[in-house]
Amino acid sequence: MDEVEVVVAHQARATLRVGDVFLKVDGDQTYTDVEVEAMTLAPIPTPKVLWRKPPVLALAALRGTALGRLGEPSTASAGAWTAAGAALRVLHDAPLPPWPGASLDEKASSLESECAWLLANDVLPAGLVTRNREVAEAALRPWRPVFMHGDLQVAHVFVDGDEVTGVLDWSEAGQGDGMYDVASLTLGHPEHLGDVVAGYGASSVDLDVVRAWWSLRSLTAIRWLVEHGFDPAAPGCEIDVLRAQL
Repeated sequence: MDEVEVVVAHQARATLRVGDVFLKVDGDQTYTDVEVEAMTLAPIPTPKVLWRKPPVLALAALRGTALGRLGEPSTASAGAWTAAGAALRVLHDAPLPPWPGASLDEKASSLESECAWLLANDVLPAGLVTRNREVAEAALRPWRPVFMHGDLQVAHVFVDGDEVTGVLDWSEAGQGDGMYDVASLTLGHPEHLGDVVAGYGASSVDLDVVRAWWSLRSLTAIRWLVEHGFDPAAPGCEIDVLRAQL
C-alpha cells in the first residue's frame, strides 16, 4: 500500500498524496466549486479531476516537479521559468471567468487592517511595515481584469524540463490583476523575474507594480501564516521578502 503523504494541512483545508492521487479536503465547498470550474475553463494544463465526493476532491498527480519552493533556491532551468511566464500570459489572455475576484477596495482594506495588526502586536519593526506599505500602495490602482489564478505560488507550477505540465490549486481563481499572478510566481525568487517576464511579454509587465504586490502579499499573509502554523520568518520567506524590499 502506498504511504499517505501530508502535503499541507491546516484548519481550513488539507491535501494528502497517496501514490499518484492527491486528495484535497476542504471545509468550505465554495472553494472546491471554484477550483473545479476554474480548471475546466483554464486554457493551460491542470490536474485531471478523478472524482469528487464532498468534502474530498481527488486529482491525478502531475508529471514533473514543482518549479520551486518559497525559501529554497529553484533548481529549474531559466527555460522552465520562461515557459511558466508564457503559460501565465495564455491564462491572462483567456476569456474572463464568470465570477469576480477581490476588488481594489478589498485589497486596500486588507492592507490597512493587516499592517495595523502587525504594528499593534509588535510582529515586525514599525519602519519595515511602514516602508513596505508605501511600496505596496503602487499596486492599489485600477487594473484591467484578467483570468487570474489568484494563488500562483512557485510550488503550484509543475514543469518537466522546459515544459509546464500543469498548474495546481485554483480555489482563489477569478477576475483580477495580472501583475498579482506575476508577483506571486516570483515571490522570493526575484532572480527569475526576468525569465518570467521574457515568457510573459516585457511590454505587458509593470515591474514597479510587481514589486508592490510582493510587499502587499507578504504584509497581508503574515497573520494567516502564523495562525495556521506556518513560519513567515523562515529563511527566504515573507519577512525576508519584506526586508529585501528595503
